[in-house]
Amino acid sequence: MPYVAVKGGEQAIQNAEALLQSRRRGDPAIPELTLDQIEQQLTLAVERVMCEGSLYDRELAALAIKQSWGDLVEAIFLLRAYRTTLPRFYYSQPLDTSKMQLQRRISAIFKDVPGGQRLGTTFDYIHRLLDFKLIAEGQVPTAPEAEGITEPVPRVIDTLDREGLMQAEGYRGVGVQGCRGVGEEFGNNSQSSINSQQSTVNHQPPFDITRQPLTFPAGRDARLQNLARADEGFLLSLAYSTQRGYGRNHPFAGEIRMGEVEVVICPEELGFEIAIADITVTEVQMVNQFKGSKELPAQFTRGYGLTFGYNERKAMSMALVDRAMRAEELGETIQGPAQSVEFVLSHSDNVEAQGFVQHLKLPHYIDFQSELNLVRKIRQQQINNQSPDSNITLKESQPLENQNLNQENSPVGKV
Repeated sequence: MPYVAVKGGEQAIQNAEALLQSRRRGDPAIPELTLDQIEQQLTLAVERVMCEGSLYDRELAALAIKQSWGDLVEAIFLLRAYRTTLPRFYYSQPLDTSKMQLQRRISAIFKDVPGGQRLGTTFDYIHRLLDFKLIAEGQVPTAPEAEGITEPVPRVIDTLDREGLMQAEGYRGVGVQGCRGVGEEFGNNSQSSINSQQSTVNHQPPFDITRQPLTFPAGRDARLQNLARADEGFLLSLAYSTQRGYGRNHPFAGEIRMGEVEVVICPEELGFEIAIADITVTEVQMVNQFKGSKELPAQFTRGYGLTFGYNERKAMSMALVDRAMRAEELGETIQGPAQSVEFVLSHSDNVEAQGFVQHLKLPHYIDFQSELNLVRKIRQQQINNQSPDSNITLKESQPLENQNLNQENSPVGKV
């Protein structure tokens, strides 16, 4: 696509950057926002940036938010760009979310579940009214004290697994001797003979969308990776569409859990696993009805969502869209955009999307000039066809430099 340089652009760009820095700082009389304040008091924004930026670092995410003037999509872009400069030393082992140190855990399909319901931190039960008390300075709310759950809490879905009512899922990747394979399941709960027969085991390493170009048809491992760092608003809209009939699959929130999990690596030189960090994640498993087919009995299927940090809405949307994209493999009719794998995966990334949309701000003078000439030519032909004897003509397009435009007085190149 042809572009031309903006006249006087270098000085204009420098001025624009200086103006941005000044506006971003705001009134110098007001104390500057610190990274600790952003990290501690804008936690959900930080965790969204970490999730969609594919980099778990709270301080860098807070820095990106500050640098981007609060624009979270821009902050995600900054963090994603920084991520590309980092070396990769190891692949982590699968996260064992059954051993999560729970901060929040709820289920909408069973009232009484092993380990109990734990509401934790949530907006679900508050009034959506502005709290003007927050304007007052110096108020420090106190949190209620409760005993933490130290024992592993079994997944709610395991109850359905034991009865053979949940479609089995298995994935085993290539591992190091003495270590679990990448993607290998933990435990493991006993499966019914039906589920055991349906379970498929893949001995290939998982697809890595950060190092391999996305191709179609895409496997579920690639789809889940794409959804994990997809734009929350995009996923939320698609998930909403499935509930309004565009790919209806009647979901239930089987389990939503949030808390700390261990990140484990298995260095080849050691031959055994070591824990290197604890991170906060949100895991969602949606339960969906499946009527069955000639090969499969009637059972429940699941949609799965896992995100960095406390990103419950994003994880729920991810699980709904994950299940919707399984329509073809389950023999269901494709009824909505959320069920189209290529459509979803090709348009979910906000870094790509914002870049392609905002590139329209670049100079397109030559492109537009050619289209302007074409439209004038078509209009002239239409007039000639309608009035062959008419002397009416349209003004021919003139080159930009020959038109009566005062380039020096143009705002182009000034700030």
